[in-house]
Amino acid sequence: MTAPRLYFVAAESSGDLLAREVIEAIRTRQPDVYVSGIGGAEMASLGIVSPLDIAPLSVLGLLEGLKAYGTVVKLADVAADAIVADAPDAVILVDSWGFMLRVAQRVRARAPHIKLVKLIGPQVWATRAGRAKTLAATVDHLLCMHEIEAPYYEPFGLKTTVIGNPALSRHQWGNGEAFRAAHGIRADAQVVLVLPGSRSSEIKRVAPALVEAARILKDSDPERTIVMAPAASVAAQFAEAFPDVTEWATVSSNPAERYDAMAAADLSLACSGTVTSELAMQGTPMIVAYKTGWVTWSLARGFLYKRRHITLLNIVSDDEEIVPEFVQTQQKPELIASQALQWLTNPEALAEQRAEQQIALSRMKEGDRDAAEIAAEVILEEAGA
Repeated sequence: MTAPRLYFVAAESSGDLLAREVIEAIRTRQPDVYVSGIGGAEMASLGIVSPLDIAPLSVLGLLEGLKAYGTVVKLADVAADAIVADAPDAVILVDSWGFMLRVAQRVRARAPHIKLVKLIGPQVWATRAGRAKTLAATVDHLLCMHEIEAPYYEPFGLKTTVIGNPALSRHQWGNGEAFRAAHGIRADAQVVLVLPGSRSSEIKRVAPALVEAARILKDSDPERTIVMAPAASVAAQFAEAFPDVTEWATVSSNPAERYDAMAAADLSLACSGTVTSELAMQGTPMIVAYKTGWVTWSLARGFLYKRRHITLLNIVSDDEEIVPEFVQTQQKPELIASQALQWLTNPEALAEQRAEQQIALSRMKEGDRDAAEIAAEVILEEAGA
């Protein structure tokens, strides 16, 4: 039997990371597997050369999406052409609902024999449940994160496998002492980590409030250390947007230091996203902020979004605010800084927050196997390995 041919497509940094993890798990199971794909730095680290740049696909919000629609459609066509030309046995479409749906539809129309696997589904439990029917009509198998998702797909007969939250399978504990030593930070210094996002739109809409909140914290105690850690994909944009931040903060965009920075921090100010689960895994108390375009926000709150909160730790805690959220009109630097100061000046409050986050984290686990291992097994089966 010939080795299976797989094609991974990841359009954003979080999907790029997950794709790398799953590819590594697949290669462990079947070393002779052929893998190609579209992605970023994480997939490139495995020797996978992407035929297109994924940066334009990191859009956020309705208006931004509409402006980028032409680009998304064009890139979906380019992606589908590259996939069909590569003749894989299975295509794995990682996260990024809108782009991946278009790629899947094009591949299905041009080469219906190719198996399509969606790795991480749309949040149908939170908004737009109708996407379950759309996805079921387009792909062969869904690998989702939570048990609460599966019932949405059962009426449409889509094969669904729960793999758990990938962030919880990342057992790499950070070395806070090593990070402090590498950046000349005293062992007894209080460290605030700012994680301003991984999308261009997040650097524009969320980062300014987080950076200003961090500046307030620095001004309130000059001995306090601030660490800025924008994702590598937006590091240049962050540097251009905040050219003076190096005068009062340490900046690290090295992916290899990601978990070390989290472990070194006493508190993190973070843009909502996958990173919140990773922070909880490292035992780092956090405050979350988020802001999108007003049209998107109005539609989401008025018609689409079914939950009170946006952070997964809060959603799995019966929609209670375990992690403080400062969203849209509440995303104000002074409000974020005020909450941070309440914790930073009260060690007991920080310890209590860590404990609350750990309890919430325990609700997100799905068995003992790593998400990437479960995904690898299903993908190889779909590819006929």
